[in-house]
Amino acid sequence: MKHDEDDADYVAFVDARYARLVRAAVLLGCARTDAEDAVQDALVRCYGAWPRVSAADDRDAYVYRVLVNGITRSRRRRWRGEVPHRDLPEPPPTSDPAADVALSQSIRASLARLGAEQRQVLVLRYFADLSEAQIATVLGIAPGTVKSRASRAIALLSADASLNALVTRTHEEDR
Repeated sequence: MKHDEDDADYVAFVDARYARLVRAAVLLGCARTDAEDAVQDALVRCYGAWPRVSAADDRDAYVYRVLVNGITRSRRRRWRGEVPHRDLPEPPPTSDPAADVALSQSIRASLARLGAEQRQVLVLRYFADLSEAQIATVLGIAPGTVKSRASRAIALLSADASLNALVTRTHEEDR
């Protein structure tokens, strides 16, 4: 009976967090399909160790650590060549596709200019909404290192001309 309870707990965890984990992987620099693969790999690893994951002080931090480690591991060995596709999927309809694309490209380009360590800290802090202590656990670093990486990353983003232009343009459109 315990196995059924563990499975139900795991399914509820995945249902509640899957989309957010995929988005975090995208913000960490993965393409959408690679992000889905990375999240699925992380969740499979966590399923195999679910009793240990569910007994952890912070399940979210545990899963994000598995995700970040998996992404890091895959970048060391992955071929980054182009993969052709016969049919391209249609993007979901939005109110202003051009504005959405511009925003997405600006954010991704700005995050790509950061070092991987700084990008990880910002995504885990401001997207995954993990605390500094959780991020320190996920990345295996001291909380002070989390703070300094976040501070430096924010300073770099503040000086990013493409983001400043985007923010200025967005504020003008809101008026």
